[in-house]
Amino acid sequence: MEKIRGTNLGNWLVLEKWMSPSLFEGCDAEDETWLNRSLDREILAKRLKQHRDTYVTEHDFQKIAGHGLNKVRIPVPFFIFGDRPPFSGCVKYLDNAFDWAEKQGIQILIDLHTVPGSQNGYDNGGITGVCKWYKNAAEVEFALTVLERLAKRYGEREGLFGIEVLNEPISLPVYLTAPSTGKAADKEEAKGSGFVPLSFLKPFYVKAYHRIRAYLPKKKAVIFHDGFRLGVWNRFFQSSEMENVFLDTHIYIYAMENFIPIHKPWLYRIYLEIEKFRIRQAQKAVPVIVGEWCICNRYANRMRKNVMLSEEADAEKKKMFLEIARMELDAWKESAGWFYWSYQLYRDRTEPMDKPHKESWDLSRCYLHGWMPGRAGGNGIEN
Repeated sequence: MEKIRGTNLGNWLVLEKWMSPSLFEGCDAEDETWLNRSLDREILAKRLKQHRDTYVTEHDFQKIAGHGLNKVRIPVPFFIFGDRPPFSGCVKYLDNAFDWAEKQGIQILIDLHTVPGSQNGYDNGGITGVCKWYKNAAEVEFALTVLERLAKRYGEREGLFGIEVLNEPISLPVYLTAPSTGKAADKEEAKGSGFVPLSFLKPFYVKAYHRIRAYLPKKKAVIFHDGFRLGVWNRFFQSSEMENVFLDTHIYIYAMENFIPIHKPWLYRIYLEIEKFRIRQAQKAVPVIVGEWCICNRYANRMRKNVMLSEEADAEKKKMFLEIARMELDAWKESAGWFYWSYQLYRDRTEPMDKPHKESWDLSRCYLHGWMPGRAGGNGIEN
């Protein structure tokens, strides 16, 4: 199989405030659930339509293909079909994405990114500080029906690579250290929150696989996030008699730096060698995808703050980010491929970001600045 080289289309159908703060203007909501609860319905409907109509377009798929990428991972919410008020559905935009992708020879990985009650308590899980979806049998069943409907609607599309069952179901160590834990806007709503145990996750994955496969041809993949537990799966998928499956892991230097006070390239190299080994071990049993990563790191960010704006400084920044990018891409060679997080943050690529370090999370700006190697690197992505 051709190596996966892709990008996430984050913040399009699943909103994340840090990526586009302007979407949350007019209320103090920190996540998509509270945005829907807090903002005037008419204002929100108009804002969402404008955002979804313009944030990702056919032109973006042309540019993505022009950079030599062959896949996109599209996070979708549990309310994609418009049957969970007050949330508005957005399936027509996913329909458009398939039309655009197929014109460019790109394939789509549909990623169920949120579930009711959340699987991780992150803002990207729909509601900050709440994580108790897995305890609600009715909502677990609802998530399974969403996966079934996605498989039925897109299973025969040429542009479908596969369906990811659930993004980032959280482990105990990650739950205990996540900055979002304990930060719920409604403390009563958060009662009963906790990590997603393997005793639930493994049977859920088996059930989800069979529910999806009822509509999804064997040539299309089913993808499972590792639940921040890459080393525990071993031969689970083979023993469960699953075919054409992948294990998704998310690896961020920037996240690692939250726990280690040393922010130097030599340490990044050691960290990536460890991750490379872990990927290699996991790949003995199942193909591994690095479904999220980026070149953001505190060493480069600190250096960018301290240098004067000049051509020489820009060249040094470019050299530094390219070094980090090459380190990571070398590590990902052990895997079946990768998806960068994310294609873009701000739609207007000339607008200064509220926090400069965000630029290196934005693949379009990385190409614009020449921070990423590969085809068309440095030639920019037009608005």
